[in-house]
Order: sequence, then C-alpha cells, then structure tokens
Amino acid sequence: MTTPMTPPKFTIGYSDDHQVAIITLPVRLSVVEAIAFKTTCDEIIQQDSLKKIVLDCQQTNFIDSSAVGSLVHLLKATIVKNIELVLVNVGTSVLGVLSLTGLAQRLAIQPAAITEENNQKNTPNQDLPETHPSVRSWIKRFIDIIGSIVGLAITGILLIPIAIAIKLDSPGPIFFKQVRCGWLGKKFYIWKFRSMKADAEKYKAEVLALNNLKDTKMFKSENDPRITKVGRWLRKTSLDELPQFWNVLKGEMSLVGTRPPTPDEVEQYEVPEWQRLNVKPGMTGEWQVKGRSTIRTFEEVIKLDLDYQHNWSLLYDLKLIISTVLILFRKNSGAY
Repeated sequence: MTTPMTPPKFTIGYSDDHQVAIITLPVRLSVVEAIAFKTTCDEIIQQDSLKKIVLDCQQTNFIDSSAVGSLVHLLKATIVKNIELVLVNVGTSVLGVLSLTGLAQRLAIQPAAITEENNQKNTPNQDLPETHPSVRSWIKRFIDIIGSIVGLAITGILLIPIAIAIKLDSPGPIFFKQVRCGWLGKKFYIWKFRSMKADAEKYKAEVLALNNLKDTKMFKSENDPRITKVGRWLRKTSLDELPQFWNVLKGEMSLVGTRPPTPDEVEQYEVPEWQRLNVKPGMTGEWQVKGRSTIRTFEEVIKLDLDYQHNWSLLYDLKLIISTVLILFRKNSGAY
C-alpha cells in the first residue's frame, strides 16, 4: 500500500505591521506542494491587515502545470482583495514557464541575479521543466512530424470536396479556429473544418442548458442547434479535425495526448485538475478510444488523462493511434 505524501509546510514571514507576508517556495512545486500552497495562501489572504504578498522563489527550480494553476488561483484572489503580489528571486526555469503561459505579463516579477556561467548555459526556453517524459521524447516528436506531414497530405486531397460541401451548406469560412490551452496552459489556436454556423460562438451561452455533461467544466451537446448538416457528418467521421495536423506540425499538439481544453474551462479548474496539462494535448487519446462522446463527467476526463500520463510509452501511443483508426471505421463511433 502506498503511503500518502505529507503536505509540505511553507516558511512564512511577516513585516512588523503584518501588512507584508513573505512566503518561501520549495525546490519543487508540483501537485502536492501546489495544493498545500493554495491552502496556505487562502488562509493568509483572509487577514484584513495584509497589503502585499511576496513569493520568494530563490530555491525553486521546478514548477509544473499544478503550480501554474495555484499561481493563477492566487493571482485572481489577490486582485479581488486588492493585495499586491510580487515574485522575487525568480530563476530561469520558473521564468521560462511563466513566460510560456503568459503569467510573466500578469505578475510583478523580480528575476534572480544571473551569473555569467548560467547566462551562457541557460535561457528560459532551454530550461523549461520536464513535466512528463513525453515532453522531451525526440522519438515522439519525430513521429508527430512524420504523421502530421502525412495527415496534411491527406487533408490537401480532401480539402476541395469538404470546402465545397461546407460552403453549399451554410455561409461562412471553411476553417474554424478557437483558442485552446496546451502544455502548461499555454494558449494557442486550434484549427478545424467549420462544422457550425459562422456565428456559433456568440450563442454558446444560450445553449449551455443543452450540455450533455453533468458539470460546466466541459461542454458537449448532441443536439446543439448550431451544428450544420455537413458539420454533423464531419464530426461523425472526425474529418473536421484534419486541420489539426497543422497544430501537430507546429508542436502545439501531438498526435496522441490529452483533450485540449478551452480557456473558460481551465478557469474553473481546481489545482489538481491542472495536472492534465503536464503533457501536450493530442488529436486522439484515452478519451477518444475509451469513451469519446459517451463521457458524461469531468472526473472521467481527468481519470483518462491521468491514466494516459501514467501508462505512456511510445508503444502505447502507437496502440492508441491504431485503436483510433479502427474506431473511426465503425458505424457507431460515438462522435457528435
């Protein structure tokens, strides 16, 4: 039986007037530490006298998506409470993640002093954390590049008939792009063949009542009135997702990974749920093979995403790709 990990305790100092709290962050800030950090910060910000929180990152050399989630949570809480938030002694590894996710533009940051040796050796991009073995696998990236090139060639062949069908069915563009959150929460545009009316995003709030899922952290509706006739067929065959091979080629996605969430979904995440962003999102994955549109709860999605991270290997990726292809040729594949 696995012994549960003891949540860490953070060193907290205060100014004489208790208006400034200084929290020393640990060497690593992953899910266990991030949950404890959120709990600690939730308690601290309740103090009426508090005007400023300083996070000392001098020891910290690793943060993952859960840590990003805890920082996002704290940032929102301090804005509501009108408390100043400052990160000091921020090293290149932490700064790299904050820059990647866009938090560097939203937070007050004082970088750590960089020695000449470290300056020549590290840059924020080179020092990004290995949140999961798949992130640094050059073989997985090679497979992604080859697969995306083949996929884009197939997309090129099918482009004209699909484009004609979309245009004849409803007015609007051929392609649809939407902001999604990738590795560590980095935002990117995901590309698809348009399967909805051109102004569908404007009416999303009006169709939330049709959500087939039991919570609001994901949206999926089998009877979404915004979907066009051609769009329903494209979704049924998964042809609407062919343009995502471009996202794979650019490195924003992988052939296999977790489901890429929208920013409004991520806004509702609790800290542990950010773990699903420790790997690149994929065109297919556990949810595609073991549930697809039959999934009804966000907890199921989290479980499948974490199962993928736990079971990952290059062979497992290939098995999921083959399983996905076989599912697509079934009459009732479950997509909508």
